[in-house]
Formats: sequence, C-alpha cells, structure tokens
Amino acid sequence: MFNPQWLSTFSTLAELGSFTRTGDRLGLTQAAVSQHIRHLEDHLGALFIRRPRQLELTPTGRTLLDYCREVDQASKRLHLRLSESDADRGDITLTSPGSIGLAVYPLLLDLQATSPELIIRHRFAPDPEVLEAVVQNRYELGLMTYRPDDPRIAASVFAEEALELVVPAGENVQDWRDLERIGFIDHPDGQAMASRLFSRIFPGNAGIRSLPCRGFINHIGMILEPVARGFGFSVIPQYARQAFPRQDAIHAVTHPTPVIDKLWLIHRAEWPLSARAERAIDFLRQRVGERRDK
Repeated sequence: MFNPQWLSTFSTLAELGSFTRTGDRLGLTQAAVSQHIRHLEDHLGALFIRRPRQLELTPTGRTLLDYCREVDQASKRLHLRLSESDADRGDITLTSPGSIGLAVYPLLLDLQATSPELIIRHRFAPDPEVLEAVVQNRYELGLMTYRPDDPRIAASVFAEEALELVVPAGENVQDWRDLERIGFIDHPDGQAMASRLFSRIFPGNAGIRSLPCRGFINHIGMILEPVARGFGFSVIPQYARQAFPRQDAIHAVTHPTPVIDKLWLIHRAEWPLSARAERAIDFLRQRVGERRDK
C-alpha cells in the first residue's frame, strides 16, 4: 500500500503536467512534489519521461494512474454506502441536459429547503457528458434524452417532454407562410428540433433552411428572449418553455399530433441508490408530474 499523499501528488501531476501547478493545487512546495514522485519511482521505476516543458507518462505511469482511479472510485463507493441510509443530509448529485435541468434544479432547491443539510450539486451537460459523469461516478443521478445501451447503467423513464413551436404573443400561425413571415431564432439543437416537429405539423414543407434566420443563441435559458421581443419563433422542449419567466410575451402553438420525447433517469446499476437520491427521485417525479398536468 502506497502513501495516499504520494498517490494524490502523482495523479495531480499526471493531470496538470507541471510540478509548479501541482504544488500550487495541493499546497506543497515543488521540492515536496518531487520527493513524492521519487518515493514512488524508487518502488516502481520511472513514471514520467521528462522533456522541456512536457511530461509524458511511461507505461508504468499509466498503470499507476489506472490504479489511482480505481482507488478513488472505491473510496467514493465506500463513502456512498456508509452514508446512503441518511435521506436528510449529504450530497444529491444530478447532471442533466438544459431543458429538463431548468425544471428540476428549482425543485431540488425546494427539497433542500425542507432539509437544509442536503447539498444540491447539479450540472447542466449534453447527453454524452451526462452518461460519462454517471459511469465515472462523478454524479449519482443523470437525466438523458435517450436510453443508454450500457450494462453498467440502470435506466427508467422519468418524464415525457413535447417539442413546442413558440412564437411571440399575438402571432397566429396557420401555415408555412406565417413562419416565413415571422423568421426563425436558431440554437444549437434548433434546426434538428424544428425539422422533427415541422415534418409532423407541416408535412411536405420546404425545410427549416428555407426560412429566414433572425438570430442564434446557445444558452437554453435565453432562447425565448428574442421570441418574447417579437424577433422570431423558435422550437424548444416544453420544460425550457415553461421555465421562461415572461410567459405573457410568448405563445406555444399546439397541434393534435405533438412530437413527444422520453426523458430517462440513469444511475449505476451495480449498487443501490442512496436514501437521499431515492428521496430526490420520488420528490422530482411527483413535482414534475404536477407541473406537466397543469
């Protein structure tokens, strides 16, 4: 068993590639960093190839880094299992895409208000990063827009979410010519979402690229701001529309055959959820269901 501080120094140095920055992060002198690495190399052999302004891991170094990661994950699992029975204190960690995140984060804060010793850690991220964060045990819970095909992951349907055509308040959309007149506010998923929705509600349309683009924004919480100001329409998920504060300035166009997506709750399959995670899931399912029914 190696000194845990030596291993921490090694893994930080492997990440940062600098003795100076490693010392700064860990509160050590550069000499102490060098000493920790020397102790490990005395036992294992060379861990780094040292070049001017560059460090490269040797095969032995890569093996030790894998070991450090395994030790770190084991420590996290131990901490989780020792604290999993307490539903009223500790971390609730959840990562999700933006739209559903806008809905669930305030609800998690509502939960924290009932138990102030809970700590909410929520990160907005695209689906691939959500999956990676849960697989790597950086977050206990994740929400995704598709069901992952990974045996390490348990997935269940959390909610359903419709794509919505959102226009400025007072606009009346009857056909494609109205969209040409209003213009499109794009966002990173805008064209893909609009193409899916419009193939359903405007079959045989000329395509989203044929419409005039009136703007682009990459922040989920701001997509509807130009819509509310009358600059164009957009297509976004329902929860993002519901989170927009100026509901009186926008209008969601309804259609008899909406496009509905499932949202999947994921967690690691190999061990049980903590009691606080179970509590958070129950709380969110109830509150999100109530919100959807309004």
